[in-house]
Amino acid sequence: MLSDHELKEIEAEASKYGSRAAVCIDALKIVQRFRGWVDDDMVRAVAQHLGMSPDELDSVATFYNLIFRRPAGRHVILVCDSVSCWIMGYGSVRDYLRSRLGIALGETTADGRFTLLPSACLGACDRAPVMMVDEQLYTNLDAESIDDLLASYT
Repeated sequence: MLSDHELKEIEAEASKYGSRAAVCIDALKIVQRFRGWVDDDMVRAVAQHLGMSPDELDSVATFYNLIFRRPAGRHVILVCDSVSCWIMGYGSVRDYLRSRLGIALGETTADGRFTLLPSACLGACDRAPVMMVDEQLYTNLDAESIDDLLASYT
């Protein structure tokens, strides 16, 4: 069941669109912000609220890589693996993060603090290698800068 806060935010977004189905990604992101991820019950609830079938909404949720369909850590790290980042050191950044966090890509730390995911592009090719933690972009990464920024997330 959607909370009053979720419904209020979804309706505020829906008022900007000509079709209720057009707000589906925003609605999923709202639910995710409140709950950390979007489970099957929430897909059904949002679909019903927007007048969509659960299958229609699930196809959106599973296509859009920033909608988490299983539990994620408190902080989600997206590591850019575009060509520019590959050339500028993505492999070293990825390997350092995996070692430092003790997890592989797609996994969450045992304490639930971080989930590590690859991302096709974060749009900062001129400052590669880059990653994003939650909504914050970090550029020109190396081991020292990664250690500093990870320490700032509790």
